[in-house]
This record gives sequence, C-alpha cells and structure tokens, in this order.
Amino acid sequence: MVNPWLAMPAGADPAEHTRSVRRAHEAFLSGGTVTPPVRRVVAESWRRSADARAASDGAATIELDEPALRAYREHHPLARAMPVFRELLGSIAQDGAHLLAVCDPQGRMLWVEGHPGVRRSAERMNFVVGARWDERHAGTNAPGTALAADHAVQIFAAEHYNRQVQRWTCAAAPLHDLRTGRLLGAVDITGGDHLASPHSLALVQATARAAEAHLAARSAAPGVCLTALGRDEALLVVDGERLRLGRRHSEIMTLLAVHPEGLSGDQLAVLLYGERETRPVTLRAELSRLRRLVGPLLGSRPYRLARPVETDLAAVEEELTADDLTAALGTYRGPLLPQSEAPGVRRLRTALEDRLRRALLCARNPDHLRHWSRTPWGEDDLEVWEALVDALPPHSPARAAPTATAARLRTAYGLGRGAGVVPGLA
Repeated sequence: MVNPWLAMPAGADPAEHTRSVRRAHEAFLSGGTVTPPVRRVVAESWRRSADARAASDGAATIELDEPALRAYREHHPLARAMPVFRELLGSIAQDGAHLLAVCDPQGRMLWVEGHPGVRRSAERMNFVVGARWDERHAGTNAPGTALAADHAVQIFAAEHYNRQVQRWTCAAAPLHDLRTGRLLGAVDITGGDHLASPHSLALVQATARAAEAHLAARSAAPGVCLTALGRDEALLVVDGERLRLGRRHSEIMTLLAVHPEGLSGDQLAVLLYGERETRPVTLRAELSRLRRLVGPLLGSRPYRLARPVETDLAAVEEELTADDLTAALGTYRGPLLPQSEAPGVRRLRTALEDRLRRALLCARNPDHLRHWSRTPWGEDDLEVWEALVDALPPHSPARAAPTATAARLRTAYGLGRGAGVVPGLA
C-alpha cells in the first residue's frame, strides 16, 4: 500500500512530478479544482490554505521579535528537547544542504539551524526564527501541515501552496506531551528534492518519538489527562495510552472532569440535553458505551471519574488566575468542543473565552492582542482589533493594518466610523 504521507511514488521522476504538480497547483489557484497527481493530504491542505486566504506568493510573516522570541522559547517545553534534535538531525543540518527547524503549535519558528549558506537562501522567504509557518499564514508546508493534520508528512516542491517556497522540499513531524497528549509543536528538515525519499520522513518521525520520550522521562508520573480545547473529539490519555473520544463521550468526560464530586443521572442529562425530553435509557446507553472504552475510570452512583483528571480547560483557568497570560494563550488551542450544543459545555466554553478575552483587553499587550486577532476565533473580534490599535504607539506604522481591519469590521457590523463594540463581544 502506498504511504499517503510520502511525497513521491517510488521510481517517479522528480522533474516530471514537479511539472505535473505545478500545473495542478496553477489550476487550483485559478479554478479551485484539484487534479491528479496531487495527493489527498496536499489537496486538503490547499483547500484549507485557500479558505484561510493564505498568500500564494510572498514571504511568511515575522510574528516574534528577538526579545519576545528569546523569552518565549527559554520556557518552551521543546527547549529541553533541543539536544535530541541536534544529536539526531544536527549533522545533516550542517552538511550544507539542509535546515533543522522547530516550531511551536501555532507554527512559529523557534529554532532554525544549519549551514549559513542554506539559511541565507531560506531567509528570502522568511524561513527564520520568529516567523509563522502554520497553514493559515504560510499555506501548505511540512511543519504547518504536520500541525494541521497531526501527522508526519513530506511536502515536495510544487506541493507548497506559496510559489516562493516551491524550490524547497521538507519533512516534518508533530510532537506531543506523552503524559497529556497535548501538541507541543513540530520538528522539520528542509532542503532540496532529495528529501522526498522515505528515509527523510522516517528520520523526522524517529526524531520526534525520541524527543517525546526524552521529555516524558523528565516529566511527572503518569496520570489521566483530557484535551478538549479547539477540537470536537477530545483526546483522553490514561497512563500514556491515548484514546480519541466520540463527540458525545467528549462532552460527558468534560462535564464529569469539571464536577469531580460527581453528577446524578438527572443532573448529567440536563447538562447534556437541556430541557429537551430524553429517555433515561438514552443516557444510560451512552454511559455504558463510554465505560467499555475507559473501564473503571468511570464510576457511578453518582456518575464520576474515579481518578483526578487534568484538563487543558483547567490549565488555562489556572494560568489566568496566576496572571500568566502568555502561558494561557499558549495553552488555549481554541474554543472548548467548538461544535458541541450541550448546554453545560456551551456555558463552560463561553465562560472561558470571556475570561480570556477580558484578560487580553485589560492587559493591552500588543503581542497578545495580535496573537488573538490572528486566530480563527479572534479574527473578527472588533473589540480586540480596536484595543490593538490603541495599544500601539500613536505614530507607529504597525497601526495601519489593524486600523484598516477595525474599520472594515465596523462597516460589516453596521457601526459608524468611530470606535464601537460589537454586540455580544462586550
């Protein structure tokens, strides 16, 4: 069976394959259709890039300046894995043909290392520390697509969405905290067409696994962790074993995690279904199926979790309580179970987002406000855009773009030219 994450079929001619994919890329940009020989993973990435209005030409955005970058990466978990990356990938990064890069979950480059000549060449497209290479900002590329798909992947030449990047080939793998299952970032090697071999993908995958094991050996004892921010299907990790839950089970586990004292069947039913009339057997059936998945972790009479459960929801709340807004923004991967209509989940989701927004608006930190405004859940937040304008120096050229965006949003929301707050965002 062909590995869909590999860039090129065995025996394919790289030059001919590049020409074919480039024709398909131009056809997609002009007409929105994807034709062979484009892989499914690349086609899906192109569509995400187009939906996000990523640039199909031009350099990536620099998001972290040197002082902010230095402070941020000093405390980032992947800083402790850099010796592993350098040991396993550093030698090929110094051979004059490759770069080693490590990014955070938002796709911001924290380390880019390798031969000075190759680095200078990559600087033309802003493949540098501090630049943002997630799909929304840089289009299809190995680290960005590895983060989006949560899987190791190669991206070959013209498979890149941005034309400026199409002379490069790269392979990247995501990294997770094995104890919590949370995404930490990605490790990448970038170079020429020769990286389209199976060996480069296997190498970055092995390096990622080694780094994860290295970090796990330095972390606390195993436990139970639930990750539910920014994803409709929560990730449950029990003593290192990962389990992706269905949507209803994700809702149940989230509600039980925030009620460690337990819930009666009637209480849980109201939080899941609201006032909608539901037969008790429906909830019992869901809980029975969940118990088959998680075993003795799910207790009854009342329904409860038999062990303490760490959640990313609680982590953000604790970081906000400690006034560590940088950490809270890093942990917040998006709204809690965003598609859930369960009343209990919706209340939790709204309460956390409101608390985080209020902290942002009170702090008036331009970097934090800019970070929020560049997310799918913050890009249309007029109040944050106006706060960003106010937080920047009066004569700074950096005010131009957020001022224009704020004006556009005021028009879209039917507000005047003056400052205003969008109903529901206050």
